[in-house]
Amino acid sequence: MAAMLSKLFAAFFAASTASAYTTSPPVFPSPPGKGAGIWADSYNSARDLVGQMTLEEKVNITRGFTVSDNVCAGNTGTVPRLGWPGMCLHDAGNGVRATDLVNSYPSALHVGASWDRDLSYERAVHIGLEFKAKGVNIVLGPNAGPLGRTPLGGRNWEGFSVDPYLSGQLNAETVVGHQDAGVIANIKHFIANEQETYRRPYFGVEAVSANIDDKTLHEFYLWPFMDGVRAGVASVMCSYQRINNTYGCENSKLLNGVLKNELAFDGFVLLDWNAQHNLDSANAGLDMLMPGGGSWGNNLTEAVRNGTVSEDRVTDMATRILAAWYFVGQNGTNFPVPGIGMKNLTLPHERVDARIPESKPVILKGAIAGHVLVKNDGALPFKKRPTMLSVYGYDATVPDTKNTDTLFQLGYTSSPEMGQAVLGTEHHFNQAARGGTIITGGRAGANSPAYIDDPLSAIQHRAKADGTWVNWDLTSSNPEVNTASDACLVFINAISTEGWDRDGLHDDFSDGLVLNVASKCANTIVVVHASGVRLVDQWIDHPNVTATIVAHLPGQDSGEALVKLIYGDAGFSGKLPYTLAKNESDYAVYAPCGRGPSNTTEPQCDFTEGVYLDYRHFDANNITPRYEFGFGLSYTTYTYSALSIEPLDLSPDPQGVSTACNDDRLWEVVATVNATITNTGAVAGEEVAQLYLGIPNSPPKQLRGFEKVPLSPGESAEVTFELTRRDFSVWDVITQGWIVQTGEYIVYVAASSRDIRLTGSISV
Repeated sequence: MAAMLSKLFAAFFAASTASAYTTSPPVFPSPPGKGAGIWADSYNSARDLVGQMTLEEKVNITRGFTVSDNVCAGNTGTVPRLGWPGMCLHDAGNGVRATDLVNSYPSALHVGASWDRDLSYERAVHIGLEFKAKGVNIVLGPNAGPLGRTPLGGRNWEGFSVDPYLSGQLNAETVVGHQDAGVIANIKHFIANEQETYRRPYFGVEAVSANIDDKTLHEFYLWPFMDGVRAGVASVMCSYQRINNTYGCENSKLLNGVLKNELAFDGFVLLDWNAQHNLDSANAGLDMLMPGGGSWGNNLTEAVRNGTVSEDRVTDMATRILAAWYFVGQNGTNFPVPGIGMKNLTLPHERVDARIPESKPVILKGAIAGHVLVKNDGALPFKKRPTMLSVYGYDATVPDTKNTDTLFQLGYTSSPEMGQAVLGTEHHFNQAARGGTIITGGRAGANSPAYIDDPLSAIQHRAKADGTWVNWDLTSSNPEVNTASDACLVFINAISTEGWDRDGLHDDFSDGLVLNVASKCANTIVVVHASGVRLVDQWIDHPNVTATIVAHLPGQDSGEALVKLIYGDAGFSGKLPYTLAKNESDYAVYAPCGRGPSNTTEPQCDFTEGVYLDYRHFDANNITPRYEFGFGLSYTTYTYSALSIEPLDLSPDPQGVSTACNDDRLWEVVATVNATITNTGAVAGEEVAQLYLGIPNSPPKQLRGFEKVPLSPGESAEVTFELTRRDFSVWDVITQGWIVQTGEYIVYVAASSRDIRLTGSISV
C-alpha cells in the first residue's frame, strides 16, 4: 500500500503546477557537524583551535575581506593571535583563472565526453596542485549543477554531463583528486541552478524560482551532490536562484534539511559571490560569506549577543571551515602563503610557476579523449600522407590576443563582444565565437592557457614534416576550394558563458560555411568546438560531408590532440555526454524560463518534466535523435558477449520501510553484471561499455554503470559492473527515503543508450 501511495504522490507532484510545491518549508535548527568517520581527526583539531577563539575571531573566518596583496576571487579573515593565516578562494574547476604560469585543462564537458574516471582523477590532481602552488586554498569547483535541463544553459559546459549518474561519478573523482592535491574542493551550485536567465535579482525582478518536487529533486538534481558528499567534498556552494520560492542561500529546507541532515554533510556551505542572503541565513545553514561581509558584517556578532543567532551556530560555522582546512592538510608548513601566486599581472610581481612536467601527458590525453567522432564515411584516419589539405573557418586559428586584459581573464578572447557585457543586462551574442578557436567557455569557469595550440598551426607542423601543401581561408563564408585537395577541414564552434543563456543551438554563418565548402569539396571534414549541444542537421547528411567531429573544449593542447586523431596516431574513444537532437523541439525543455505573459517580477520555472530529461525523455516518447546519449564512433569495432547477472543481497523494501540518504547500506553492492568486450577490428582502441537499468515506474532506462576498456586488436576483456542498492532505488516521498520496489529490472549492456548489445533482467 505504501509503495502504491508513493507512486500516486510522485505522479501528483510530477504533473502538478507550481502551486503544489512552490513553498520551501523551514527546517531549523542547523545540524552541527558530527565529525565522524573520515572527518574525525580534522574535527578534533578544528574544535581545539576554535575553542581558543573569541566570538569576534570566529565571526572573522566566516566572511570575506578585500585585501590588497592578491587578486583571489575571495579571501577569508585571519586569526593572527592563533597563527591562522586565512584562505584564498578562486575559480574554477577547469584550471586556475586570470593568472599566469598555469595550464588550461580540458573543460568538464570535454572530460564528460571521455567517460574516463581515471582521467578525471588525474586531471583533478594536477589542477589542484596548480591551485596549491598559487596559494589558492579553495577551488571553486567541480560543478554538479547545472546538469543541463535546457540545452541553451550558459554554464552547461562547466559540468560533466546532463546525466546525474555520469555527472556524479566524475564529480566524485574530481573531488578526491583536488583534495588529494591538498586543496579544498567546492561542489556547486546547490541546487537546481539550471539557467542563467534571471539567475539573480536585478532591477526590481526577483531571481527565477526553480519549482521542483521532492522526488525529482532527489532522483535527478541531488544525485551528483550525493556522490560528491560521499567522496568527502569539504565545501558546497549554494546557488543564486530561488528554489520553491526561497533563495538558495536562505533555504533552510535544502541546507539544513537535505544537505546537512539527510546527507550528513560535515563540510561548510559557501555563499556564491554576493548571492541573496540575510542574517538568518546563518540559521538556515550558510557557513561562509563571499566576497565581503554582506548582511552579516559586524551584525553577526551583535546577533549572537541579542540571541538572534546562537554562539553554538557560529562555533559550528567556524569548526566546519577549519575542519575542511585540516581535512586536506593545509595546516603546518604544508601550504604556501594564501594568494602568493595570485597577483595583478600588470604590476611588478614575483613569478610563481605552478606548472610541472608531469601534467603534460595528462593535459594531452584529456584533450584527445573528449573528442567524439559522430560521422565517418571512411575519411578518417587519413589513409596516406595527404598531398594537399585545405583549412577553412574562423575556429581554426588563435584569437587576436591573449594578454592580461579582461578578455583573457574571462575566457572571452575569441568572443570580444562578451567582454563588454554587464551582468544582469540583456544581451544576445553571436552563437559562434568568430574571433578564433575556443578551448574553454566564458567567465568564472574559464581558465588560463599557457599557450593555445590551434588546429591550423598543428596541421602546418605536421604538413612541414610530411611535405603536405596547405591552403587556408579563415574569413570567407564562401571560400574558393582547390579541387586537388585530399580533404577540406572546416572549423566552426559554439560558445557559451556564465551570465547569459545561449540564443540557439546553431548559427547560419557556420552552417552556410560548411555547405558552401561541401558543395565544392568531395571530402569535407567538419570539426565543431562546442560548449554544449550544437545541432548539425543543416548539413550532416550532405554526401560530401564525409566526417564530423564534436571537439568540445579541449584546453591548450587542442590542435595537437586533433592532429593525432585525424592522422590515426590516436584513436577516438569519446562518447556524447548528452543527446544531440535533430530539432530543437525534440528536447523536453528547450528554452530557459522567462517572466511569462504578465511580465512578472517573480519569475517561476516549473520542473514539470520531472526526471524525464535528455535520453530519458527521448526514450519515453520514442523520439529518434540525430546522435544519442553515449554515442561515439571508433577506428575499430567491438563485440559484446557472455552476459552474466548475479543478484547478491537484493530484496524489496517492506511497506513503510526505506533507506536514508546517509545510510551506508544505500552504497552496498547488491548485484554484479559481467560482460566480455572484444576488439574485432584492426587497430587498438578504448571502448566505453555502458550499463542501463530499467527500473519499474521510471524512465525506460537509466545509466547505472560504465567502464572504459583499452583493447588491442583481437583482445578481449571482462568488464564488471557493481550495482548498489541506490542504483535500484527510487525516492519515496512518504517515508522520505530510498526504496527498492518489487518487480522486473531490465539490465542493458550497451555501446550507447540506443545501441543495446546485451539484455537480461533481475526479478526483485
